[in-house]
Amino acid sequence: MATLELRNVNKTYGPGLPDTLKNIELSIKDGEFLILVGPSGCGKSTLMNCIAGLETITGGAIMIDDQDVSGMSPKDRDIAMVFQSYALYPTMSVRENIAFGLKIRKMPAADIEAEVARVSKLLQIEHLLNRKPGQLSGGQQQRVAMGRALARRPKIYLFDEPLSNLDAKLRVEMRTEMKLMHQRLKTTTVYVTHDQIEAMTLGDKVAVMKDGIIQQFGTPKDIYNNPANLFVASFIGSPPMNFIPLRLQRKDGRLVALLDSGQARCELPLGMQDAGLEDREVILGLRPEQIVLAGGEANGLPTIRAEVQVTEPTGPDTLVFVNLNETKVCCRLAPDVAPGVGETLTLQFDPSKVLLFDARTGERLGVAGVPQAEAHSANVAQFKGR
Repeated sequence: MATLELRNVNKTYGPGLPDTLKNIELSIKDGEFLILVGPSGCGKSTLMNCIAGLETITGGAIMIDDQDVSGMSPKDRDIAMVFQSYALYPTMSVRENIAFGLKIRKMPAADIEAEVARVSKLLQIEHLLNRKPGQLSGGQQQRVAMGRALARRPKIYLFDEPLSNLDAKLRVEMRTEMKLMHQRLKTTTVYVTHDQIEAMTLGDKVAVMKDGIIQQFGTPKDIYNNPANLFVASFIGSPPMNFIPLRLQRKDGRLVALLDSGQARCELPLGMQDAGLEDREVILGLRPEQIVLAGGEANGLPTIRAEVQVTEPTGPDTLVFVNLNETKVCCRLAPDVAPGVGETLTLQFDPSKVLLFDARTGERLGVAGVPQAEAHSANVAQFKGR
C-alpha cells in the first residue's frame, strides 16, 4: 500500500494548445479509495494515465510514498491498472491470463499457482479458470481483468471506468463487489468514472473534474452537502439539485428569497445582513429531498402552495414536479403520499438547507462573510422565534 500525492500537475499536448490538466493538487492516504469523476473530456482518464506513467506530465510532480515517480516508466511505479476494455488474451485461459504478468516477472511456478488460486477465490471465478475469454460473459471478463491486476499485489490499483461496459443490474452488483474487495485488501486505489452514483458509493475521497481542473476535492458527504459551485452541485446527485433563479431582497434587516408558484408566494429568510447581496441575481439551490410536504403541525418553516405538473414514479420514491419562479422544480416524495397531476400541494422548505450561487460566476455564496451553513442556522432560529 502507498500514499499518493499530485503536486501542481499539468499536462499539455503541444505548444499553443490548451492545457489538458491544470494545476492538479490532491493527496490520499495509505489505503484510501480515490474517485476521479466528471463528464467526458474533463481530463480524468488523462490524469489516470499520468499516474500510471502512460502519459508524461509537462509540469509538477507525482509522488508515491513521498518518492517522485514522474520520470519513471510504468513498470517501475509498482502499480496495476484495469482498463475500460478488458484487453484479455483471447487464446489464453482465464488461469493463463491471470498468471501472465507473474510469469513475465519470473515468479516461481508454485507461487504463481498460489496467487492465481488466491485471486480467483477472492473474485469467485475458480470454476472459470480453464475457460477462454470468448466463453465468458461481460461481468466474468471484468472479474478476470481485475484478477490479473490483483495478482500483482502492487502499491496502487488504477481502475479506468471498469464497469461502463456492463448492464445496469450487473453494474450495481459489481460496484458492491469492488467495495467489499477494497475493504478486504485495503490497497490504495484510484478509480475513474463519469457515473456520480459510483463516485458517491465507492469513494473515500472524490475529486470532481471539469475542463482539466479539479472543481472540488473531499469526502462524498461533503461534496454532496457543500458543493463549491454550480457545476459540482448539478453533477453530483440524482435527481440533480433544483436551481431557482431569483433576486434577493431585504426585509426587516434580513435577506429573503421570494418564491412564486403562480398560486402563492413564499419568503425564505437567508441572512440578517445584506453583505452586498441585496438586489443581486442569484441561483437558489435545493435538493429534491429537501422540499417536503407540510405536516399538520405548525413548525414555523416557510410553506407554499403549488400545482403538480408532472409525476415520475421510480418505485421507492415518486418525483413530483412543480413550477416555482417559472422554473421546473423536483420534489422527492414517498410513493404512498404522492399526488396526481393537477393537484395542489403545500410544500415546506428548511432555509438552513438552502444554497446560494452567484448567477454570473456559478460560485457558492455565503452571507455576511460567514460560511453559509452557520449563517443559515442562526437566521432560521430567529425566524422560528418571530
